[in-house]
Amino acid sequence: MASAVGIVSDSVLQRHRLQEAASKFGLDAGFSGNPERLLGYTEIPDMQLWLITLEDESDHPALLDYLLEHSDAPILFGVDHAPKPGGTDYFRWERRLQDKLEQQLGALEQLDTRDSLDQLAAATEPQRSLDLPRWITPAVAGQPADEVWVLGASLGGPAAVKAFLDHLPAGLPVGFVYAQHIDSHFTDVLSRVLGRHAHYRLTTACTGRAINNGDVILLPVEREWTLDSDGYLTEKDTPWPGPYGPSIDQVLLNIGDHYRQRCHAILFSGMGNDGAIAAPLLRAYGSRIWVQSSESCGNSAMPDSIADTGCASFTGTPEQLARELVKTIEESCLLKGKQQRDSA
Repeated sequence: MASAVGIVSDSVLQRHRLQEAASKFGLDAGFSGNPERLLGYTEIPDMQLWLITLEDESDHPALLDYLLEHSDAPILFGVDHAPKPGGTDYFRWERRLQDKLEQQLGALEQLDTRDSLDQLAAATEPQRSLDLPRWITPAVAGQPADEVWVLGASLGGPAAVKAFLDHLPAGLPVGFVYAQHIDSHFTDVLSRVLGRHAHYRLTTACTGRAINNGDVILLPVEREWTLDSDGYLTEKDTPWPGPYGPSIDQVLLNIGDHYRQRCHAILFSGMGNDGAIAAPLLRAYGSRIWVQSSESCGNSAMPDSIADTGCASFTGTPEQLARELVKTIEESCLLKGKQQRDSA
């Protein structure tokens, strides 16, 4: 059962934004109202934590004493006012709020479990993949990929990414980097699950390896990975920034810094807003940013956050995302072929 938090503010707008943020972190708003409403209760609602943000705390001198007297739950007093949603400032505000909440309540983001992965492996039936269009020359496996797609996901991500990969035809001239929030002990199960039925095999990142055609490179949870000037994977000595690894924001920045407009991203099911800060920066390079559709997600908070930035150019189910990728690559091959003929 989700933890219940009480939200107290003399601003309707701030109550609404705090409630939205709490929901994104998997928390229920057991109470949401102004100070006068709370002080009118003869028996205070039972909460795991109270979030308090006021225009002027001196206008409500009795509130803090009332909470201390009637509730044993921790109180976050003076929570920053939420900026307008959709911008970098808003997502940074959400991250600060999440950090404060987790200091009191522990880790909030729900992750896929070993049982859920085992169930996915047992329940999944092979599906027919798309055919490789005749205009796409089959890529040579093991050759460095000209374009790289970052696949970012959290809760519900393994099922979505598996459906996406299973639907792709062999021979696409792309490499994938997979950033999945997951317990590090379950990566072996994840590799086995995603490797079934697909033309693309999951491999864990290793230092000195390039991103090649046909690769799906899983980035480890513990420490940050980046690319050197020649495009080879490199493990850093420091952990991923932020509360969860791999940090999808940092992955987008690290891979995008090398590939620029040849680095694209698809954000799948997950809690929180990881990726929402870096995705617009990647989009500024001319990269494609796609998201899984809300109704097809196990949890849509993450892709919805990216969509809220306005930088997502395509939204679809995992199968629709796969078809769109094949179509996009086919159109690119046709354009290159035309340019070559025109220059001949």
